[in-house]
Amino acid sequence: MRSLIVLVVAFFIRVEARHAYGEELRPSQQTAIADVDSRSDELKAVNQAIWKFAEVGLDEHQSASLLVSKLKQNGFDVKNAVSDMPTAFVASFGSGKPIIGILAEYDALPGMSQQIEPERLPLTEGAAGHACGHSGLGTGALGAVLAVKAAMEKHKLNGTIRLYGTPAEETVIGKVYMLLDGQFDDLDVCLHWHPSTKTGAWAGSSKAVVSAKFTFDGVSAHAAGNPEKGRSALDAVELMNIGSNFMREHTKEDARIHYVITDGGGAPNVVPPKATAWYFVRADTHEDVEYYFNWVRDIAEGAAKMTRTKLKVHVDTDCHELISNSPLSELLHANLTRIGPPTFTDAERAFARRIQQPLVEEFGTTFPEAIAGEINSLEESYKPSKGSTDVGDISWYVPTGGIRTTCMAAESPGHSWQNVACIGSTIGEKGIDYAARVLAISALDLFEKPELVLAARADWKQRMADRKYTSLIPKGQKPPVAIR
Repeated sequence: MRSLIVLVVAFFIRVEARHAYGEELRPSQQTAIADVDSRSDELKAVNQAIWKFAEVGLDEHQSASLLVSKLKQNGFDVKNAVSDMPTAFVASFGSGKPIIGILAEYDALPGMSQQIEPERLPLTEGAAGHACGHSGLGTGALGAVLAVKAAMEKHKLNGTIRLYGTPAEETVIGKVYMLLDGQFDDLDVCLHWHPSTKTGAWAGSSKAVVSAKFTFDGVSAHAAGNPEKGRSALDAVELMNIGSNFMREHTKEDARIHYVITDGGGAPNVVPPKATAWYFVRADTHEDVEYYFNWVRDIAEGAAKMTRTKLKVHVDTDCHELISNSPLSELLHANLTRIGPPTFTDAERAFARRIQQPLVEEFGTTFPEAIAGEINSLEESYKPSKGSTDVGDISWYVPTGGIRTTCMAAESPGHSWQNVACIGSTIGEKGIDYAARVLAISALDLFEKPELVLAARADWKQRMADRKYTSLIPKGQKPPVAIR
């Protein structure tokens, strides 16, 4: 009965809230848009700087420092190195309720260095690169909160705007440990965005994932002279991997199990005394992830017994699926439409076509368009993602809504050099600017229209009625100092 009442309340609040979506931009929102306009060159410079820093997760010192310096220069109070992570921060402006948060990420991916060129040309061979576009993500979030602050000051708005600097999203660490540390406890609504090959509300779910390292300790020996005196840790890793691969046949189709061997020994003529496999176990629900992870752990224990080695398991992080929020998705979709997507020049479309060409040659891929310029329908936006994000954990505690904006060539593969080139180009810059505007006016809607916050909260309560947050991370465990 209680769930039914919540649904009815949410329905009527949402119907009332929808009447606001067709209106012209209010004065506060016009102020925010003007602020983003005035910072165009500054935001481009921030994106370029973080793009060049290209720092991997938990090592984003220059990137985080740049964002923090911009926030402090503009009057935000900043807490640095929160939740035992040197590159995590929380920046706040204003006071009281509502408290609206916007998420920033800024980690790059190893080995993905790339110039702003339509062919594979690393900026620095073997270095990291922003193949997921997080240089732009952090920049767009910065632009949004600065614009909201400008509007709050000019129009005397009550409430608090926050920017959460969340490191190591690529390994789903930062937000999880910040959440466990209570950094989101008093938040009313959380907004986020991500550079993409398309534009639309981010209304669908994502996959839950656990990241863990399985380390086997054996006994070294001369591999030719006296192998009978050795116990191979590498044998244990290989047997574990074989068992996990046979396991795949008996999992649901949404499950994903991937691994790399991070330590397999030093030389062929030495029986490896130590070896480690790093696993990601994913599924559409955290409940399934827990089940599959325990199964993988059993396989690892079996491998240890077969090889007479000792097993240690360390869970680095445990990430939950994203919980959708219909009122926030509707608000964000409406504001994407109100602002309208950027237009791309013939030169930008030609650049994107050249970016696509290697995929045509290697895979025979066909691309109907160079750059996706339209806004996806709200129905299309509800399709679930096959990837994972630690935004999911926040959504288990706080009503959460997000958007994607076109920053890359159409249908470019994720985590590719093509994306590094695009997010550093004018294509990426236009998507960053668009995201900053939409997030800013959406946050102002939440500040000025309490019914929207109530609707988001009611929807969240209904979705969470039968869910309970649990974590495979041992209680009190500190975040990793480094992930690799």
